[in-house]
Amino acid sequence: MSRRVLVLEDETNIRSFIVINLKRAGYETIEAGTGQEALDQLRRNPDINVALLDVMLPDTDGFEVCRRIRASNKTIGIIMLTALTQEMDKVTGLMTGADDYVTKPFSPAELTARIDALCRRTGGGEPTVDTGEIYYSPFLLNTRNRTLEKNGQRVKLTQVEYSIVQFLMENAGKAMSREEILDVVWGKEYFGELKIVDVNIRRLRIKIEDDPTNPTYINTVWGYGYKWGA
Repeated sequence: MSRRVLVLEDETNIRSFIVINLKRAGYETIEAGTGQEALDQLRRNPDINVALLDVMLPDTDGFEVCRRIRASNKTIGIIMLTALTQEMDKVTGLMTGADDYVTKPFSPAELTARIDALCRRTGGGEPTVDTGEIYYSPFLLNTRNRTLEKNGQRVKLTQVEYSIVQFLMENAGKAMSREEILDVVWGKEYFGELKIVDVNIRRLRIKIEDDPTNPTYINTVWGYGYKWGA
């Protein structure tokens, strides 16, 4: 099964460091030094599982590249690679469609673990077990083709967003902690922070709620986590 990673990083030494370590971990890498080169590589290689995008680029920024990838590809895993420590930059990356972020400096083990977790979500790991459909008016979740419909219309979700919805719908009415959601969706070995759950929930509400500021499907359980339904 394909385990291909696009590495978009304009600094050659950093890109080489990433590529060497990913190859050691069994990944095939495709390199790009500019945003446009990355988009061209994705068009030529549609079977890429994960895109690793540096934020600071010579021709554009990683957020714009992320937005353009997501406009045409909902299933690829996207990780933002940033030297910026401001909270807003991390949130911006996630809200433009990224699944995760890694802040420089990072360890090769951390980066590989993040990519491993995303690869499992995007078809580069174990196959999903076919279990059928879950109906919760007005939503229909199909676990065979990993899709969600609302009132018969397909809702375009990333694989991470879909995994969150599936987990919450399978436990409808039950409060699920942020830690539980993180473990199920990102994996128990995930190194990241709990806030990634909150940002993905915020993004999901924009897509599925009638009024994202007053949600009725994904409800917050204050100080704990989230639950599906009342």
